[in-house]
Amino acid sequence: MPTKRLRRRTPLRFKQIKPISNEVETLLGVPLNLSSSFLEEAHFDGVDLILVDRVPKLMCLSDNGNEIWFPTLRGLLDWEVRGFWVEVDHGAIPYLMNGADCMAAGIQGADNSIEHGVPVWIRDELHGRPLAIGWSLMGGDEMRNSQRGKAIQTVHWVGDELWSLDSN
Repeated sequence: MPTKRLRRRTPLRFKQIKPISNEVETLLGVPLNLSSSFLEEAHFDGVDLILVDRVPKLMCLSDNGNEIWFPTLRGLLDWEVRGFWVEVDHGAIPYLMNGADCMAAGIQGADNSIEHGVPVWIRDELHGRPLAIGWSLMGGDEMRNSQRGKAIQTVHWVGDELWSLDSN
């Protein structure tokens, strides 16, 4: 079986992705500081990526025609994003590491600004480190108060092929 790799890698100038950078900075309230970085766009397993200094840091998420740029897990680690988080208990972590969707029963806390149908990142309640990224299927209040049902459709997690990607 052929290994998956980055395709269509193209160097970019900052001015080419400035609208994307501004969109992400506005959404997350975090400066990305990409102007002095080596930037590339690439395609990996059906997902458009922006590589910053050869590391995939932004991904284009799409769901029902809705496209939005959001940090990858490595981007979340580097930029210390504070919003759009969902916190899960220790029991949910093994399931998330296998790519399972996040169930409401495992959620211990959630950002108040989360609405249905927005990208979110999942962190563990003990350390606050990013575990996965996905689409919210409930609002933040509903996630905290619900004990049943699927709350997040997972699209990227620690240990998946994008996480393990050697981009050099």
